[in-house]
Amino acid sequence: MSSQPSFNVGLFVTCLVDLFRPSVGFSAIKLLEQAGCKVIVPTAQTCCGQPTYNNGDVNHSREIAQQVIDTFLSYDYVVVPSGSCAGMIKQHYPQLFQQDKSWLIKAHTLAERCYELTSFLTDICGVTTVDAYFPHTVTYHDSCASLREMKVKSQPRQLLQTVKGLTLIEMQETEVCCGFGGTFCVKYPEISTRIVSDKATNIQATQAEVLLAGDMGCLLNITGRLKRLNSEVKVYHIAEVLANNTDNIPAIAEG
Repeated sequence: MSSQPSFNVGLFVTCLVDLFRPSVGFSAIKLLEQAGCKVIVPTAQTCCGQPTYNNGDVNHSREIAQQVIDTFLSYDYVVVPSGSCAGMIKQHYPQLFQQDKSWLIKAHTLAERCYELTSFLTDICGVTTVDAYFPHTVTYHDSCASLREMKVKSQPRQLLQTVKGLTLIEMQETEVCCGFGGTFCVKYPEISTRIVSDKATNIQATQAEVLLAGDMGCLLNITGRLKRLNSEVKVYHIAEVLANNTDNIPAIAEG
């Protein structure tokens, strides 16, 4: 794995990784350290504030954002193994402080330093290869936030192409939403179920053994639907595959 000069990186773990899939966080640390970064996981970090923001609770969203900004502003970069949480910090924090100049400056500063994991590895650290072995056919789901807010599309695929034994089979409509959308799946369960059912159909049509993505929200949502359909497709976060950690942990659908 190639690397650029070392950076002090604050890893924003995310709530879903912390509570449901800590191995994603450990995999992210491994990848960042292999790229030459010094990785710090601040214990003061909490939620990014996306649930409150998406539900119109602007006041509490500002309070959460201020806490995140104070926690991460001292690092060279904040790296997130989730496009949705990264998108909240990068795109929406500045919107929260349009009427507060001092906090707006801080929000913009942090936004400029915020990257999704695979984008940071390729675009900032200059990583071109990973030392990983995964002898399976996989398909990849592009999460809405990674794709549209963080401009992540080619980066994960570039890294996956260097994983020994891995074959990537693109699904139809890979850029279409999985139906999770944070609290969207709670507010509109019937619509969400239809969307994720279409996604599951496209996944199974590839005949890939494994589904990968970079957002735990999408992965948990899709995994739930695949399990209800008795699908044999295994599910992993891309960081787990790139870090060569899959031998030590069960697939999400099995966990």
